[in-house]
This record gives sequence, C-alpha cells and structure tokens, in this order.
Amino acid sequence: MKRLIIIFAILLINITFSNGVRAQRDRVMNLKTYNQQPYHFGFILALNQMHFTVKTIDSLPFIRWSGDQLPEDQGLVNINYAQVLSINAKPTPGFTIGILGSLLLHQYIDMRFSPSLSFGERVLTYHILTVKDDDTSAFFVDKNITSTLLDFPLDFKYRSKRLNNFGMYVLAGVKYSLDLASQKKAEKNSNTTTVKLNKNDLAINVGVGAEFYTQYFKFGVEAKMGYGMFNLIKKEGNLYSDSIDKLNSKVFLLSFTFE
Repeated sequence: MKRLIIIFAILLINITFSNGVRAQRDRVMNLKTYNQQPYHFGFILALNQMHFTVKTIDSLPFIRWSGDQLPEDQGLVNINYAQVLSINAKPTPGFTIGILGSLLLHQYIDMRFSPSLSFGERVLTYHILTVKDDDTSAFFVDKNITSTLLDFPLDFKYRSKRLNNFGMYVLAGVKYSLDLASQKKAEKNSNTTTVKLNKNDLAINVGVGAEFYTQYFKFGVEAKMGYGMFNLIKKEGNLYSDSIDKLNSKVFLLSFTFE
C-alpha cells in the first residue's frame, strides 16, 4: 500500500505538469459552475491497509509468564513458564465503502464528511520461548484481529485552481471509529485465545488527491493516512494482552470518489 501511495504521488506530479502544458489550448470545461455550488454529495470506494503501531511493556523478553497468565493455546499447556521475546504487527489489505457530503466554506476550501464502513484484518506475531523442566522451545504465534469499522471522518480540503478539467487538493482532519468486531469472543470448544481491542478510536487524517471533471460527474483519486491516538489493547490478564503497553492503529487508504 505504501508503494501504491508513492506511485500515486508521482503520477499526480506528472499529470499536473502535463495538464499545465495543455492548459492554454484545451478550451472545453466540464461542470463549469461545479465549485461554486454550496454543497455536493457522492460515494467512496476504497482499498485500505490496516496496521498497528506496537509498544511492548518494559523489559518484555525478561518477564516470565506462568499460571493463569498462560492461555490454553497449543504450546502453552503444561509448561513451567513462557517468555515473549518480541511482538510484530503485519498489515493485510481490506476495502472500504462510504458516502460523502461536501460543504463549500471558501472559494478553494471544502468541509467534507464521509461516513464509511471498513473491513480489514491485522496480525500480531508473538515470538514465544517456553520452558518445561529442562526443555526449551521457541515458536511464533499469529493472532489475527479482524475489524469491521464504522468510520466518521471530518476533513477540511484545500483545492487548487482548476486546470480545465483537472485539479489537485490536500486535506487534513479527524476520524472517529467504532470497531464492531472489537469484542469478538473465541468460539466454544476452541483452545484459541482471541486478542481483543477497545472499540473506540480517534485518528488524525492527512491526504492528497486529484480530481477529474467529466461531463456528468467529478471523479477523484485520493491517498490518505490515518494515525490513531487511543490505546486499543484490552488487558485480559494473559501474556498476549498484558505484554503490550500501547497498541495504536495506523491505516492507509487509496480511495476513488464519485460526486
């Protein structure tokens, strides 16, 4: 996803220069009064990549977990103690759908509200060392965390002056997210412990985009990043949850807008 955002930024620069060269000879403008209208509505289709920023507790590799702190997962049964050597987060691709409404605040400034529904998954990989009598074993455990997010972003968008049927913009804002899958429980008769998240999050959004004015609607391509401010980990008294001090969300979004 990061590579897509870099490629997208390069394409925007190339398009800007090429449109600037053609600006003098291209005379036909679509939707001439579009940006003078007080409000617009549309919808969003997007690809997302949900990620985590992980901060482990102090001296994590030296802490011994035993007794009730050991879940009944495979590899953690009938041992003396376990140590968590490291925790890493891996992102996976997902998708987002939503609606949007834009309110004109100034000639080049819009306020945009775009409630959306995002589906995705993140993976926490634990490197665990176990000790049983004189035997030592090390292995990796992946904890898949599925999220279904109700997102409510409020962004302020600064648009460039139109070059015929093309324009660019930058935006910044905040986003409240409600995770509908945050309290998911492990299935009955399963020995798998689920890592749970707090359901509420607040994020800072920044992004850049390009707009193309067609004969009937405005089409936009946008790259946006969101950085969560709340600690999402829900402590449950086991080595999976309690070995993490802070867990913050990080989301990359490549959106296609139709207004």
